[in-house]
Amino acid sequence: MLFSIDSGVPVLPCEEIETDKEKTICFTGHRENSVIPYKGEQIYYGITLRTVQLMLFRYIDMAVESGYKTFISGLAAGTDLWAAKYILGKKHSDSSIRLIGVMPYLRHAERFSDRYKELLADAERGADMLLTTNTDPLVVYGKSRGGEKTSPDLYRVRNYFMVDNASAVISYFNEGSYKSGTSQTLNYAVRQGLKIRRFGLEEAYGVIDECGPDIESIRRKLVFMENVFELPY
Repeated sequence: MLFSIDSGVPVLPCEEIETDKEKTICFTGHRENSVIPYKGEQIYYGITLRTVQLMLFRYIDMAVESGYKTFISGLAAGTDLWAAKYILGKKHSDSSIRLIGVMPYLRHAERFSDRYKELLADAERGADMLLTTNTDPLVVYGKSRGGEKTSPDLYRVRNYFMVDNASAVISYFNEGSYKSGTSQTLNYAVRQGLKIRRFGLEEAYGVIDECGPDIESIRRKLVFMENVFELPY
């Protein structure tokens, strides 16, 4: 039996996944350092970050309203863990919602900040299933180097696994980020015919333009967004 380094929770090999693919969504998205503040002014960084997060949460609400029950998070810093934390909150009021965490390898969080390590541990403890796509406890990401077992494909394998076990993707993706893991995942999801619902900084800026840098106005605006999962694919 494998156990998470960060939470001590048992980790199962990915072959153990149990889910209804048609009612399952996975996430892919950028990390926090991708958030460029509104108008490029640092004073707006906090409101920009919170708008991105609130848009992500609204997309999750839309998915639940449309019948999706299982959410797969890759447990990466940023989008994946923001989503996981929000889903754990929703599970308190809806026991039919499930969170599956999928790590690319057991040591994947070694370089996380303390704040994200705490978020990760909470997500792992609250998940209905915690899986890994690589069960070797010694392997790390990277090209071959002396003394360590490495692989350059760990994240790609994790990302493709999530897509293969879902029917839709929610993504925070910024235009121009075409060499990112998020882009790689979205491209694979397109090839597999998944429904993709994504937003980026341009959409977040548009909301701030309309509402001003007022978080309550932004929150109210997002509540009345049309459900993107009920729009034509």
